[in-house]
Amino acid sequence: MGRLFWKSFVALWLTLVLSVVTVGTAVWLYRGADAAEARNEVAAYRANIALDTVESVLLHGGVPAARQFLMRRPHRGGPAVLVVGPDGRELLDRPSPPAPAEHTRRVHMADGTEFTLSAPPPSPSAHGFGGKRKPPPLWLPISTIVLASLIFSALLAWYVAKPIRLLKRAFDATADGALDTRVAPLMGGRRDEIADLGHDFDRMAARLQAQIGAQRRLLHDVSHELRSPLARMQAAIGLGRQNPAQHEVMLERIERESARLDTLVGELLTLSRLEAGASGRAERLELVELIAGIADDARFEAEAQGRQLTFSGEGECWTWGQSELIHRAFENVIRNAVKYTAADTEVEVHLTHSAEALELRVADHGPGVPADHLDAIFEPFHRCGTDASAPGFGLGLAIARRALAAHGGQITARSRDGGGLEMLIRLPLRQHPPSADA
Repeated sequence: MGRLFWKSFVALWLTLVLSVVTVGTAVWLYRGADAAEARNEVAAYRANIALDTVESVLLHGGVPAARQFLMRRPHRGGPAVLVVGPDGRELLDRPSPPAPAEHTRRVHMADGTEFTLSAPPPSPSAHGFGGKRKPPPLWLPISTIVLASLIFSALLAWYVAKPIRLLKRAFDATADGALDTRVAPLMGGRRDEIADLGHDFDRMAARLQAQIGAQRRLLHDVSHELRSPLARMQAAIGLGRQNPAQHEVMLERIERESARLDTLVGELLTLSRLEAGASGRAERLELVELIAGIADDARFEAEAQGRQLTFSGEGECWTWGQSELIHRAFENVIRNAVKYTAADTEVEVHLTHSAEALELRVADHGPGVPADHLDAIFEPFHRCGTDASAPGFGLGLAIARRALAAHGGQITARSRDGGGLEMLIRLPLRQHPPSADA
């Protein structure tokens, strides 16, 4: 049992005990003071009704009628009524104990005969307490209430503290590296804020597990990508030492691998800055002209490879953002399409814009991407089976997605009917610098 359990238990228990004892004592005292008086009032009321009834029967029906009525009265309930004649005998020969003055009255018949009517008070046992039955001691109801509140408080505190203990164990397990720990299945059928906290923990753990897994894959891919050019450089150095006549050739090889390493490190640094959320200076950009210039440069490269590129888009589209990142995002997507489209095919770049956002569609006629890889191609170093041997490092689309996300945009991919891939980019337009928008 943790500290929260005991704090909740003691607080709830003391609150219930104090409130119940206070109310119970007040009720007990109130009933003790007024119960006797209330019982006396009820007894007097019932006695007067009984006396009135017997008096009416005696006056209008005479002694025989009164005797018959009194003989049947015990079966009807109510207080007993004694009728004593002038000779001192009771009509039914019952003993006549003395009665209180308010429960006795005298009745004068038409012939002058006088009868005395009395209603003896009921025995103490008829009121519930008295005689052999005594009221229970005060400690009995109080102890019962205390015991009930003790059990209820313990159950309530256990109900509150149990999921918190589960969360604590889950946090400890996650801190020790068990990222597959989940809490929601252990919550049972709870539907409260603590259960919601358990679901939030599971989502956090799942994201941490995915991010750490992606980080490990990234480290593995980076080490693999760095090892390949370094191995080729070491091989070139060894061959140059063995055959001095090939020094120039080996130096050119080492220079190419150094440039490849420099490009890889540059893209990794860009990706790292985007992952860390680093922001640069925002400036006002005209996107139609920017994308048209990128498409024109890509068209030149495509024609050199026997491919075509068409661009459609007009007007002006202004926004605020980081010029280098936005340029890099659109360039990576367009050049990626040129790289993978088949020979003698065309890459289509279509731009539309409104007052709220810019939308760009880039479609190629390449081998396409399997449906289960459409989202994974935006992860660093991801290579599906169709482009595993293609040049590059697999960082272009990852940088594009993160650069667009830094500006509130998004990029998605979908397969085209008949083969090929289509990239859809949507970038919201900012009319003010990011600081002003915030």
